[in-house]
Amino acid sequence: MRINKYIAQSGFCSRRKADEYVLSGRVKVNGSVVTMLGFEIRTKDKVTIDDKIIRADKLEYYKFYKPAGYITTKSDEKGRKTIYDILPKEFHHLNPVGRLDKDSSGLIIMTNDGNLAYELTHPSIKVAKTYIVKVDGKLSDDKLQKLTDGIEIEKGKIAYCNWAILEEDKNSTLFEIILYQGLNRQIRKMFEFLGYNVINLKRIRHANIELTGLKKGQIKQIKPRQIKELKSYLEKIKEEQEC
Repeated sequence: MRINKYIAQSGFCSRRKADEYVLSGRVKVNGSVVTMLGFEIRTKDKVTIDDKIIRADKLEYYKFYKPAGYITTKSDEKGRKTIYDILPKEFHHLNPVGRLDKDSSGLIIMTNDGNLAYELTHPSIKVAKTYIVKVDGKLSDDKLQKLTDGIEIEKGKIAYCNWAILEEDKNSTLFEIILYQGLNRQIRKMFEFLGYNVINLKRIRHANIELTGLKKGQIKQIKPRQIKELKSYLEKIKEEQEC
């Protein structure tokens, strides 16, 4: 197994980040510094980064239904509740792919596959994420167009989305929103800019992985077939972007 794949499979980081560690001389195999990117790791080899032992674990993939009220991190210096407060301990070695803010709910992919997590969240790889969003009012046509054209939610950061109205009345609108970006609190900031508050926000799909079949707080293994389809989906996106 190539050294970058070995490191990524440990969950330590992505393959690309592993290459950076190798080139900077921070990786050792059996006590000797390795700087060759294609270096092959054997079963009995001891791999370290900054003298910390790295082990390639069996790759695991789960989907988790995050309830509102929890932040997506392993610990919080402010003492807020995190998703690890409700996840069973046997899943605490897994890392969330991306984040959902405290007030949002829905799908989070959990894995120890650092390379997959990198590809699903890197801004250069436009992976679709789908949300059901309820806002407090009815939007005019010009404001709806701004969602498509883009809104500068922060200096130099233009946020945009694909959208469809599922239900609406004079008091509220229910949207399906698809994002190809991962800006912090993007949907909430877009509607805030337009003068609306988000009442409810739930992620229902990340790439081809869906929330379907889960209850709030539940975690479930993703089928190998779906992971194979997910990796094919990512390869297709990267090929299209290179053209």
